[in-house]
Amino acid sequence: MNIDAYQTEPADLAPDARILRTAHDLFYRDGIRATGIDRIIAESGVAKKTFYRYFPSKDDLIVAFLAYRHENWMNWFRDSLARHGGTLSALVPALAEWFGGEAYRGCAFINSVVEIGGTLPQAVDIARRHKRDMTAAIRALMPASRTAKADAQALALAVDGAIVTAQFADSPADALKALARLVRAVKRAASVAPG
Repeated sequence: MNIDAYQTEPADLAPDARILRTAHDLFYRDGIRATGIDRIIAESGVAKKTFYRYFPSKDDLIVAFLAYRHENWMNWFRDSLARHGGTLSALVPALAEWFGGEAYRGCAFINSVVEIGGTLPQAVDIARRHKRDMTAAIRALMPASRTAKADAQALALAVDGAIVTAQFADSPADALKALARLVRAVKRAASVAPG
C-alpha cells in the first residue's frame, strides 16, 4: 500500500479539499514554484472566486499542502511500519514500498524547504515538525535504552539520506541496502549496550 492510498479521490471531495488535493499532487510532482494558481484552479475544476475564498494566497495553500502531506505521510508511515512488523527491521521495507511508487519524488518537506523555505518560515516550521514526528515514529520501534533517543535521531538522518538518494538514483536499492546496514548496526549495538 502506498501513500496515495491514504488520500480520497479528488472527484469525491468538497471544493476546498479538491483544491488542496490538486495542489498536493501538482506541488509534489512538479514543484511549488513551477505550479501556478491558475493551473491549480483549472485542474481542480473550481472557479477563481471559490479558490480565493478558501486560499487567499498561494502561501496559504502551500502551508495547507504541507500540513495535509504531513498528516497523510505520517499515517502511511506508521501503518507501513506496523504492517512490516513494528520493529526497526520494518524501516527498510516501509521505505521500499514508498520508493517503488510511481509518484515518488522524494521528501515533500526537504523539497519545499529547499525551494521556498527562505521566503516562507511556516514551511520550515512544518518541515521541522514532520522530521520530529518521523523520528518519534522510529523511536517507537525501539526498546528502551540509554541510547534510544540518539539512535532514533541517527536513523532518522539515515532515512532522510536514503530518501534523497532514492530520488535521483537509477534504483533505490543501494540507498535501501545502506539503510539496512545502519539499522542492523543500531540493533546490534542496542542488544549489547547496558540499559
